[in-house]
Amino acid sequence: RPEHLFADVETEGSLAYWYFNLPKYAGLLFTTINMALFSTLLGAIGALLLCFAASRNLAPNWWIFTISRRFLEFCRAVPEIVFALIFVYAFGIGPAAGVLAIAIHSAGALGKLFSEVNENVDHGALDGVRAAGGNWFEEMRYGVLPQVWPNFLSYIWMRLEINIRASSIIGFVGGGGIGQELHYVISFNYYEEVSAIVILIVLTVTCTDLISERLRHRAIG
Repeated sequence: RPEHLFADVETEGSLAYWYFNLPKYAGLLFTTINMALFSTLLGAIGALLLCFAASRNLAPNWWIFTISRRFLEFCRAVPEIVFALIFVYAFGIGPAAGVLAIAIHSAGALGKLFSEVNENVDHGALDGVRAAGGNWFEEMRYGVLPQVWPNFLSYIWMRLEINIRASSIIGFVGGGGIGQELHYVISFNYYEEVSAIVILIVLTVTCTDLISERLRHRAIG
């Protein structure tokens, strides 16, 4: 009943009863979102640095192409949770392990997507930069990047949605954030708190999805 749902904190099953610890959850959720943002940024930078060398039509030579492709494949083939376990062991429990784990996996996934976009570029701009005396780096910067940047932004926003969900899961192995608290309340069978945290995560992911969808469409134009 509505009056029961919106009753005070003493009434079992009410929203106030579920969310008596809301300030703590909000702080942990903020940490989780920051983990996702920072890991997405690091992953996007890594992918941007490697994607041109990993593109079949843009790589300076076959060896650089092969090494770059295989490295990106390794980064995205290993699950984030495996990287997180390694970094938790190396650096201890906390958000730093989660950020590094998600950033490496994001670099591999985004690098693959970026390189596929690069392989469809118009080579007319490249020829123009080359004719003006530009080197390989200048060809990528002035001939390729302006063509592919809107698509890159779209993929980065999409990856941010995925990383918010991943940040919640990483907490289960000590990666910090709301996931670590969720693991704690599950371990002690605090079912009301489990429900409250899960609802917060779902609402956060939904809001992020709606916002990033608008931003992706705007980036594509």
